[in-house]
Amino acid sequence: MKTKLTILLGLLLMFSAFTSEKQVITIFTIGDSTMANKPLEGGNPERGWGQMLSRYFSEEIVIDNHAVNGRSSKSFIDEGRWDKVLVKLKKGDYVFIQFGHNDEKPDEKRHTDPGTTFDANLKRFVEEARAKGAIPVLFNSIVRRNFGEANADAVAKAVVQDDIREGIDPNVPQAEVKTGARLIDTHGAYLDSPRNVARELEVPFVDLNRVTHDLVEQMGPEASKQLFVWVAPNTVPALPKGREDNTHLNVRGAATVAWLAVQEVIKVVPALKPYVRHYDFVVAKDGSGDFFSVQEAINAVPDFRKNVRTTILVKRGVYKEKIVIPASKINLSLTGEDGAVLSYDDYADKLNRFGEKTGTSGSASCYIYAPDFYAENLTFENTSGPVGQAVACFVSADRAYFKNCRFLGWQDTLYTYGKGCRQYYEDCYIEGTVDFIFGWSTAVFNRCHIHSKTKGYVTAPSTDQGQKYGYVFYDCRLTADEGVTDVYLSRPWRPYAQAVFVRCDLGGHILPAGWNNWGKVENEKTAFYAEYQSRGAGANPQARAPFSHQLHSLEGYAMEDVLAGTDGWNPMKNGNALLDIKR
Repeated sequence: MKTKLTILLGLLLMFSAFTSEKQVITIFTIGDSTMANKPLEGGNPERGWGQMLSRYFSEEIVIDNHAVNGRSSKSFIDEGRWDKVLVKLKKGDYVFIQFGHNDEKPDEKRHTDPGTTFDANLKRFVEEARAKGAIPVLFNSIVRRNFGEANADAVAKAVVQDDIREGIDPNVPQAEVKTGARLIDTHGAYLDSPRNVARELEVPFVDLNRVTHDLVEQMGPEASKQLFVWVAPNTVPALPKGREDNTHLNVRGAATVAWLAVQEVIKVVPALKPYVRHYDFVVAKDGSGDFFSVQEAINAVPDFRKNVRTTILVKRGVYKEKIVIPASKINLSLTGEDGAVLSYDDYADKLNRFGEKTGTSGSASCYIYAPDFYAENLTFENTSGPVGQAVACFVSADRAYFKNCRFLGWQDTLYTYGKGCRQYYEDCYIEGTVDFIFGWSTAVFNRCHIHSKTKGYVTAPSTDQGQKYGYVFYDCRLTADEGVTDVYLSRPWRPYAQAVFVRCDLGGHILPAGWNNWGKVENEKTAFYAEYQSRGAGANPQARAPFSHQLHSLEGYAMEDVLAGTDGWNPMKNGNALLDIKR
């Protein structure tokens, strides 16, 4: 009986663990080319606004974009595309519905009439989505960039223009748009159908035409081209003939419209508001960002932008590039989705193009020189392997803050390079073999996981003489690969090295002596190595090297004291808030 109860309890615990996990909410998008995902080959600048939605929602929301070029509400149903969405819908999902551009077209495969067949199709989407427990949201069409005269011929031409993608004919003069011309509506009653159906069926409605109309009209005839696919001939491989397109959006336009859509959505669907996020720039391999590479995004940050952070989101993926964040890109925040990895594979003995050795400093995958840098949820790695010195992250920035980041490498993984600089690492994972945390900076490691892959030395500080603090580790956990032993906490790269471990859990791989003098007895007189309340199999105060210290209090070693400097920097209390510093 007791055994049966134990098994039953175990099953209940397993079930509760599964059910307690957050339910993934999917937003399905159905519509036409203004919403659809676009190919990326050849530097294609066109994007649909649905393609950019994921950048504005946290990872608890999945965007499943089913919008397709050239489809109307009728052809989307007739081709079985709606049925494919219905099969995937589950309770609590959302369906964003935007048709109209192609329902206006005269061909019988696509044409519907507002007030009758168009409305009937929208009602079908709503009712069948609700039957699956999903939440439909209706949108009307985004505006066409149609500046000029409000006459029937001009409107008809604008409607047909949606399907013309061959590019510009240099022999045909383009219509001249006069300064001050008004933006003319081309959708007519097709804008009213989603609104009317939403009112009748009590469905959330977003007037996306209104907000895009206001934006484009405010920008005017010339500046508004920056939102649409206006490309000169022979400038983009994907569009060799160029294009002057007043319907379809470019990267900037799609990102702008998607953000407008999200802001309107949360007004009518407040349940989605907690999932909304916004970054100044987004890096993504799938085309949903502003850039494909991290360095491109960094280069776009204005130099010496004062008193405000510039935020960059790096979407999941491995970005193999050598990254440099120069000193002029101050106040920069770099945040990664789960699985965002910044990677490169240089190493010290690798020869550069001139046949010279790269050197330790030259081997880094990422260089950070800008003060007030903040990184969260990113992996910095050097994949060159056990080939000697190979830096994953080189930090020469003051007030640099890393939260929940991973630093992966072998020898010399994390180079705290900056003299007189302060760095704060919170809930980070750092791995390596020999001297894998090293350098001149004052650095605090709070609740970090420090992992040794082979025997060697965890740290190699090179603290300058007279510098008050070097490395201080608080409540960290030190582990090693299975079978690894003979690891020292530190050895002094320079004579006045400092490292202090406070309340750290030391694995059995840490040698009883704990500290090494780098083969120089004279270092024992100048280096300062200490522990306070170490615990775990590697804690052995009686056997420690005689030149090290066991602290009996933390006087002078409060985290805020270590990092305060002359400006009172306190990331533990204030997070990544900027100090009021005159530059």
